[in-house]
Amino acid sequence: MKRRFAAARLLLFLSLLLSAGATASAARIPDAPPETLGFDPARLARVDGVVEKAIADKAVPGAVVVAGRSGRIAYAKAFGRRAVTPGDEPMTRDTVFDLASLTKPVATATSVMTLIDQNKLKLSDRLGDLLPEFNNRGKGEITVEQLLRHRAGLIADNPIGDFKDGPEAAWKRLAELELSYKPDHGYVYSDVGFMILGRIVEKVSGKPLDVYARETIFEPLGMTDTGFRPSEKDRDRIAPTEPADGVMLRGVVHDPRARALGGVAGHAGLFATADDLAVYARMLLNHGRGADGRPVLNDRTVRQMRDPGGTLPRQRRGLGWDVDTPHSGPRGRLFGTDGFGHTGFTGTSLWVDQNTQTFVIVLTSRLHPDGKGGSPSALRSAVATAVAAALVDDAGLVRHASSPVRCGIDVLALQEFAPLKGKRVGLVTNHTGRTREGVTTIDALHKAPGVSLVALFSPEHGIRGAVDAEVADSRDDVTGLPVFSLYGKTRKPIPASLENVDALVYDIQDIGTRFYTYISTMGLVLEAAKEKGIPVFVLDRPNPIGGTKVEGPVRDPKFASFIAHHALPVRHGMTVGELALLFNKERGIGADLHVVPCEGWKRVDLFDRTDLLWVNPSPNMRSLTEALLYPGVGLLEATNVATGRGTDTPFERVGAPWIDPIAWARSLDARRVPGVSFTPLQFTPTERQYKGEVCNGVYIQIVDRDAFDPIKLGLALAQTLRRDYKDRWQPDRMPTLLADEATYKAIVDGKPSDQIEALWAQELADFEAVRDRYLIYPE
Repeated sequence: MKRRFAAARLLLFLSLLLSAGATASAARIPDAPPETLGFDPARLARVDGVVEKAIADKAVPGAVVVAGRSGRIAYAKAFGRRAVTPGDEPMTRDTVFDLASLTKPVATATSVMTLIDQNKLKLSDRLGDLLPEFNNRGKGEITVEQLLRHRAGLIADNPIGDFKDGPEAAWKRLAELELSYKPDHGYVYSDVGFMILGRIVEKVSGKPLDVYARETIFEPLGMTDTGFRPSEKDRDRIAPTEPADGVMLRGVVHDPRARALGGVAGHAGLFATADDLAVYARMLLNHGRGADGRPVLNDRTVRQMRDPGGTLPRQRRGLGWDVDTPHSGPRGRLFGTDGFGHTGFTGTSLWVDQNTQTFVIVLTSRLHPDGKGGSPSALRSAVATAVAAALVDDAGLVRHASSPVRCGIDVLALQEFAPLKGKRVGLVTNHTGRTREGVTTIDALHKAPGVSLVALFSPEHGIRGAVDAEVADSRDDVTGLPVFSLYGKTRKPIPASLENVDALVYDIQDIGTRFYTYISTMGLVLEAAKEKGIPVFVLDRPNPIGGTKVEGPVRDPKFASFIAHHALPVRHGMTVGELALLFNKERGIGADLHVVPCEGWKRVDLFDRTDLLWVNPSPNMRSLTEALLYPGVGLLEATNVATGRGTDTPFERVGAPWIDPIAWARSLDARRVPGVSFTPLQFTPTERQYKGEVCNGVYIQIVDRDAFDPIKLGLALAQTLRRDYKDRWQPDRMPTLLADEATYKAIVDGKPSDQIEALWAQELADFEAVRDRYLIYPE
């Protein structure tokens, strides 16, 4: 079998090799009728008039415009002329353009972030350590992050005369540049900064920037028409720019500094087609993965790239990307400020709107034929506005469309409970175990023909989910079956409770957070089943906070406990079925495990896109919003602040009697935590610490789910409490939930967020590599 599979793969490889180069559109993503992607075709056709007017006004000689959504192209059209001298050439969709400054995010910033993914580079790394020749005149303290955000204190461009003596002399002059301002105390869009970033990529990777970007980004994505210094064979498809030294630049980079550096530089020099850029945009919207599902970037890295961090209004830059600055014209007038993009001097632009999953690409060679072309700004903005105006679905979230889900119990029922026929079954469940129709799993199995339900096992909060204390053994009122507590004297089924059991079934809704104990119960159930020699059937359910994001520190071994059963990050992005597979293998349990998967669930779907009825998994977990907040706010539960328990909105409000609510809200706002807002308030909890006391604090509202990162929220809460209330806030017991000594020490020592998050970057990457082996569902 292995030999046949290997032979088949060889044949496939050879066929692909033979067909390589046979088509210029090998990387093209699928075209689709506009209406299937949520566009009004008539409105989308208005883009034609926008581009034709720009050509008539002589702003550009021609253009290629591509717009798409959710991984497909709804609009693609070539207009006008590619070249007007020495003869007219019509523009074609496969025209290759000099991208100019689009090089910065697409090639250079993406290369930097892949090195960060590989743990070869950190955002906090100093320029003086990476390139010692720059360790002078105050430049040594510049960080990689400051370079990516154009906040490094560098001038926009150094004189072109600095390049007249060749690349080596040019780099010596670059290394001796004075700072223009103190790093991180301003924003100046800087070609110099990205030249340096390109140099850093070469130093760290050991490869020239063009080679590294090709091998790491473009080839894996199938971007066959993208690269520096295009081949002479593609010359006829390349849009010329303007003459230099009497020769029309065609396939030679327009930017004079990049040209002086041999055509490869971190700020300019990349060439590509619109279809290749669409492939790249799809990767960004697909959590860093290409069409084959393989990651070019980690999902968290993509989110980092578009996150403006703490940058000021009208200076909002991501890591390589423009978010909201005076250069944000390609956003148009209708897309929101949660998108990101970039422009190029030659007349190119790419804008990605995260909220609607839409991308807009406008490629022109506006300098052709004589360098006197008009500004492409109005064209870029008008095209994006027309594309946004053509969207007709109100939510604007095609990938978030509801998808009816069948949970494991529903799938098992469709199988007429065949795997359990003739068995005496012990059921580990609570009130969340129920069918789509609302029938409890207890009743479904109790009435299932040929199945003998003989015992029930209850986790924390009891069989009905109403107990917020230890749970005692009991008897079920409806079925009369014994209920063995797994959150009382024992937390693992004892042999006596399994005496008459032929199989164990687990069906409980998890919440997607490491310290939510239902998954710990499942791990101990697997161990008990192995010891007894009986099979376990895990009836899977969706992860309500999604299955794509993996965030926070991974548990240190010394913090192993019932609230930290396995070495998971705080937000693990897995279902209970996937976790069961991981526990069984990685913990060496070796139980006879059978996972009954859900049907219809996709990893990107949160609970409100499943068409399933929300049932509070525990007394204080009352909404999807609270579940999303829990991985961050929950980290503070072991400290002396109230987290909303004993109010009508647990985890949505945090405070204590000794906090100044207005000052704290301002302090948190200054942190610019992505996706949330803070409102000062007072509340009086009816349970736990500060019961009956007035607490001052903040109400936390999620305003952008896609941008929201609960761990960044948790860090911001902890960091501001440590700084502003050092004598009052008591974090001593925080490590029990954080489960990471280094992170706790960094918080106590007042370290900045990027340094704290860097502490767990490698262990998170290592976990994701393990996690990938056990994932069941598509994105």
